[in-house]
Amino acid sequence: MANDLLSAATPTYDASSIEVLEGLEPVRKRPGMYIGGTDERALHHLVAEILDNAMDEAVAGHATRIEIELHDGNTVTIRDNGRGIPVDPHPKFPGKSALEVILCTLHAGGKFGGDAYATSGGLHGVGASVVNALSDHMRVEVARNRELYVQEFSRGIPQGPVAKVGPAPNRRGTTVTFHPDPEIFGSLTLKPARMLKAARSKAYLFSGVEIRWKTAVNDGETPLEAIFHFPGGLADYLTDTLAKSTTYAERPFAGKVPFTEKFNVPGSVEWAINWTPARDGFIQSYCNTVPTPEGGTHESGFWAAILKGIRAYGERVKNRKAEQITRDDLLTGGCALVSCFIREPQFVGQTKDRLATEEAARYVELAVRDHFDTWLAADPKSAGSILDFLILRAEERLRRRMEKETARKSATKKLRLPGKLTDCTAKNREGTELFIVEGDSAGGSAKGARSRETQALLPLKGKILNVLGAASAKLHDNSEIRDICEALGVSMGTKFNVDDLRYDKIIIMTDADVDGAHIASLLMTFFFTQMRPLIDKGHLYLACPPLYRLTQGARRMYVSDDAEKDLWLAKGLGGKGKIDVQRFKGLGEMDAKDLKETTMDPASRKLIRVSIDEDEPGMTGDLVERLMGKKPELRYQYIQENARFVEELDV
Repeated sequence: MANDLLSAATPTYDASSIEVLEGLEPVRKRPGMYIGGTDERALHHLVAEILDNAMDEAVAGHATRIEIELHDGNTVTIRDNGRGIPVDPHPKFPGKSALEVILCTLHAGGKFGGDAYATSGGLHGVGASVVNALSDHMRVEVARNRELYVQEFSRGIPQGPVAKVGPAPNRRGTTVTFHPDPEIFGSLTLKPARMLKAARSKAYLFSGVEIRWKTAVNDGETPLEAIFHFPGGLADYLTDTLAKSTTYAERPFAGKVPFTEKFNVPGSVEWAINWTPARDGFIQSYCNTVPTPEGGTHESGFWAAILKGIRAYGERVKNRKAEQITRDDLLTGGCALVSCFIREPQFVGQTKDRLATEEAARYVELAVRDHFDTWLAADPKSAGSILDFLILRAEERLRRRMEKETARKSATKKLRLPGKLTDCTAKNREGTELFIVEGDSAGGSAKGARSRETQALLPLKGKILNVLGAASAKLHDNSEIRDICEALGVSMGTKFNVDDLRYDKIIIMTDADVDGAHIASLLMTFFFTQMRPLIDKGHLYLACPPLYRLTQGARRMYVSDDAEKDLWLAKGLGGKGKIDVQRFKGLGEMDAKDLKETTMDPASRKLIRVSIDEDEPGMTGDLVERLMGKKPELRYQYIQENARFVEELDV
């Protein structure tokens, strides 16, 4: 009887249960897979995708001007004077124009064959089609062969065929006007300041283009019209950025080198760097004019060239202390911009936040290194000032390390937390990691998966206190919060000093479910309110444990959500036989091998760095207050506004 009741209550799982999404349906169903979410950053990513296509025309030498206009009502127009998207019938789809195929088909575009563009920012053939899918209205005008063609779309669906509307003897290029769909983005609006910043940076990145900006949205700060054209490229950009700061070199070390000089491959690298005592260092990197905020191989190559160059210069002037300089010292006060153009780059994710092309590191390093050696030799005054500054930073770092080694020994003796902190054996902070995990079972698996030398563990029992609005005494009395502070070797609030940290990375590692997300939110709230510099300096991370393990014969794959699981179930893993699906209900259920391979091993894991949006710093505090504060009505309002995006809850 019980079996009969069970079978009656359980839905049938057969071939009819497998949903196949066609056309642009996957984009609207799972926008996060294509633009990283449905928040304000994702909304502005739509503008970036269309702007990248226009920039590709400019970089390829076919366009000299790009116009960006923000209209009232959250509508954007981006226009270029390039070749214009082809409108003739597509060979594989005789009933459709190439324009319609590009706008309505994923992985369709002119960047695959290699002939239309030597380098490009739009690579996956999904950018324009994704914008189309996530817009409730899009209008594309193409001026080509002295004729004007128009086609309109709504939510990825053509509202009619491409139409020839008349002669256009004095016009060429593509104009895209779109309105982001409120069904996807709710009441979010495009911000003029953010769009202006993107427009200006594109003009710096390619000196051959003029970008014209116009907005009907007056925020009181952003100019309503502007024209950007910077013949000096990144050197102009850095000079403007550091205009009010004292620098160690009168002029930045800047240049641009084609890769054909050394490697006989298409592409180039452009850079600009200077050092200043007036502000924290930074690096902004780009590949094919696309920002790469998480860096990548081009950044690694650049810093390798600078580090080897400054050490070699120290050796030439017989200053042995230069050998102590590390990449971290270069970043202290070092303000750098790096932009490379390469063919068929590999990015991590569709939003292209990190460059993964291995060859880029070698190309950039060798291209920059020779020029840096020459620059240092030609300007001994600047070179000496920079070398002295970097040696001073290295000596400071070594002094702090010695103090930290003493502090680590005393803190370890002080903690004595059996069953709590499992410390690593490294004597200094560099390269060490503290994993904050939920529960002893997860801690047990993590012990077997960790690197004893560099990875420490701190298991928590349940959810920590919601610190937002909690009294100071309550914070200090909470045992879990005390354990975190003692393990890190720091105090809270105004007494927090980032130099006292005992670990280089603090990694929140919770289960891939709702409870795990809540614990991670409480921990991030704690660090945001009590140890904000820890986030600003890039020390806080989220681990990304998988939700499923799929096995087919000898093939094995880990996936992070149901959508990815269903995709691989439909495609197959390339092995033989039935695909076995194991769902990890928690980290404690994963054996040490699985946990190491997917979540803890630096060679194969993925980490998400917790950061605060520099463009909208106040919004982070407002969002934390709404979600974690004492006013339930604000939390309820946020849930109401965003509940339409939540299709499944894992409870």
